[in-house]
Parts: sequence; C-alpha cells; structure tokens
Amino acid sequence: MEKATRKILLMGMSALLILPLGMILIWSVTVSWPFPELFPRELGLRGLGAILQPGAPALESLLTSIRIAVLVTFITLGITIPGGRALGIHEFPGKGFIKIFVLAPLMVSPVAIVMGIHGTFIRLGITNTELGVVLIHIVPVIPYGIRIFTNIFELVGDQLEEQGKVLGAGSVQTFFHITLPTIMPGIISAGSLIFIISFSQYFPTLLIGGGSVRTFPLLMVPYIQSGDRMMAASYSVVFIGAAVLALLAIENVLKLYYRSGTGIAGVFYSGK
Repeated sequence: MEKATRKILLMGMSALLILPLGMILIWSVTVSWPFPELFPRELGLRGLGAILQPGAPALESLLTSIRIAVLVTFITLGITIPGGRALGIHEFPGKGFIKIFVLAPLMVSPVAIVMGIHGTFIRLGITNTELGVVLIHIVPVIPYGIRIFTNIFELVGDQLEEQGKVLGAGSVQTFFHITLPTIMPGIISAGSLIFIISFSQYFPTLLIGGGSVRTFPLLMVPYIQSGDRMMAASYSVVFIGAAVLALLAIENVLKLYYRSGTGIAGVFYSGK
C-alpha cells in the first residue's frame, strides 16, 4: 500500500511538472487556438523561426545572457567560497550578526536595492554597460553562495587542511588537492543556482543596462506582457532549454570529477 501511494504521488508530481511544460511547447507552434476548441486550429513555426534563424536578435541576446551568467557565477564563487569558509570555520565577535546581514538582499525589496544602487552606478559611469549588469546580478546571489559554503565548511571543518600542511603541503597545494575536492559538490550546487538566478534576471538588467545590454529575458518578457502567446511560448521554450542544457553541462562536470582519478583539481594544478 505504501509503495502504491508513493507511486501515485510521484506520478502526480510528474504530471504537475510535465503538463505546464507541454502546454508551453504546444503554444510555441500554435498560430490559432480559439476557445472552446479542444485542439489548435492552425500550427506554425513563426515564433521558433524568428528566434532561431541565423542573425536573429534573440540568439545574440541569448549568448549575452549566458556570458553574463557565467561571469557572475565565477565572480560570486570567488567571493563566497572564502566568505563561507570564514563564517563556517572561524570564531570572531559579531559572527552571528554577519550571518544575518549577508541575507539582507533577500529580505529587502529587490526594487529598492536596484534603485539605490542605480544612483551609485550612474556616478561611477557603469550604467548601460555589461560590467554594471554583472555587478548588479552579483548582489542577489551573494546570500545563496555564502549560505551554502558556510554550511559546507561547518560540516567539513579545516582538519584535513591542517593535516595537509603538517605533512608539508603549501597553501596552493592544500587548496587544489584538499579544499577544492572536499567542497566540489557545494561548488556545483551553488554554481547551478547562481547561474540560473543571473540568467533569469529582468528588472535589474533593464534598469542598470538601460536597454543597451539586451539579455534574453528583456526580449521575452514584453511578449508575455503583450499577450502574443505564440512568441511568448517560443521564447519560454528556448529559455527553459538553455537553462536545462546549462544544468546538464554542470551535472556532467560533476560526473567527470567523480569518475576521474585525479579529479578536477588535477586539471588546474598538478604540482607535487
């Protein structure tokens, strides 16, 4: 009975996920589907063709979104790994306050944060640039990275690092051969989350980019708001597909790490 119940729940959850995606896929090739007809009256590829044809603005904006998300991911990991290590391993006055403070971007309205930062970016001259968009995308993902790596370092501690140093390993060797392999699952999890959040940003990109930096969501959202279901669904299909491919790529990297004899660390550093 318990096995049957689990199977029914799994099928129900799968249906809740698949049915909406199926409707989006159908609408992406539907020209006309008037109520109350059960099936579309006319099908076509206007939406997907306009997005995927060579030289289309959508493809350029998709590459821009991927480039920005990758930059945000690597920069954020570079900030949050040492930050999470400090909060997870070391004890110092005000540690509890800092743990709460780093979550501020999640507790304050994103509109208020972006509007406040916008004035500073204008004075710095980095509005309407990819640099400004990358920096504004980092703000909402910092708390996720800090939280993930804080929890990881609280679990693993620094005993392995200290043991490596006792045996004569330098700081670089310790990081690549001990710390990096130990926290790699966290890097994959945090990197996936950071990439998706950055890839899907709309309002911060619109305000800081000023329309000069055109990412995929900037082209997709107006179609959703205008009611053009075919174009909106077509953009959504490409958006979801690109995100899924990115996650699959990250998953394959993780599998490569665990199947490799030397691990990913060996790719970056091979010193003795």
